[in-house]
Parts: sequence; structure tokens; C-alpha cells
Amino acid sequence: MNNELVQYIENEIFPLYNRNEEGHGINHIKTVIKRSLELAKDYDVDLDMVYTIASYHDLGHFIDRKTHEIISAEIFMKDEKIKQWFTDEQRSIIKEAIEEHRASSNHEPRTIYGKIISTADRTIIDIDNTIKRSYSYGKRNYIGLSQEEQIERVYQHLTEKYGENGYAKVYLEYKEFEDALDKLRQALSNKEEFIKRVKKVVKTI
Repeated sequence: MNNELVQYIENEIFPLYNRNEEGHGINHIKTVIKRSLELAKDYDVDLDMVYTIASYHDLGHFIDRKTHEIISAEIFMKDEKIKQWFTDEQRSIIKEAIEEHRASSNHEPRTIYGKIISTADRTIIDIDNTIKRSYSYGKRNYIGLSQEEQIERVYQHLTEKYGENGYAKVYLEYKEFEDALDKLRQALSNKEEFIKRVKKVVKTI
């Protein structure tokens, strides 16, 4: 990869993730970058583009979570510095991939780059980490909920996203995610025990 590009993103873009809540902060971004580059090994793609897509994909989350993929793409397109490393055609592909990364997207990504970021963004590091991300997100965005309601929201959200009929999809073969998803679904199948686990995890935050 281009060292100057990487240095620019690490120095100028990564610090901007301090504006996001923890679930979409720099640790999440670095995980998505790592997984994107791992997935990219199996395809004929530009690694600079893959790295950049993963680095910019959640930048707009602090502005509006519901449209953050559009905002993030706009931030990328307005970045004058980044233009020196990519052609207009490459920038257009990067923009599209950022726009299509969300788990709740209603259509399959148009390019392999979109499929890589969308698949890499389905991050289940482990069950407790996933609970922490969901709980932290709820505390920041659903301020009016009581503690019991926050805990219930974690279960409902993870079931809707990762349950048997969940909306989170992957478009490339990704064994690490599939194995983690199976474990999470098994845990979610017993709501009473899962709620107990959420309460235990929350106490450590």
C-alpha cells in the first residue's frame, strides 16, 4: 500500500473517530480495516482503495446514524487531499462502497469493494464485545430509556440484526463471521440467560 496515503489517514482521519460513540470508534474501524484487507487477498482489487473505504466508512456516524453512510461518502468526496492518490473513477467506486456498507442496506453492493466492506463491517469479535457495543450505542442514542429498557433493547436489537431472520448479511465467504454468528445465535435463543449475560457485561462498563 502507499505509505503516504496510510500516514495521511492515520494522522488526519483516524483522530476524527473520537467524535463517534465507542461502537463506531477507532477500534471498530481498525477491526474493519484488518478484515477488509484479509478478505481482499482473495480478489483482484486495489488495496489502497480497500484500506481507504474501511477508513472512511463510519466518519459521519456522529452527525446522523440513520444516514451516516451517505454523510461518510460525502466527507470522503470533499477531501481534497485524498484526490492525489486516486483517479475520479476510483473515487466514485470508493464513494459507492462507503454508501453501501450498512447491514440494513436494501440491496446488494454494486462492486466487489462494496461487498468487501459490507462483509468486513459485520463485526462480531465475541458475544460480550457485541453486547458492549450495542449497549454503549443505546446509552448514547436512546437517552430516555431506563436501565431495564436499555438492556431489553440490546437483546431486541441483536436479535433483529443477527437472529435467524436478521437483516445483517454478508456477501462474501467469511468463516470467522459465520462461526461467531452461530455462537451469538445460540446465546440469543435463550432470552432469559442472554439478559443475565447482558446485565453482567454492563456492570463491567
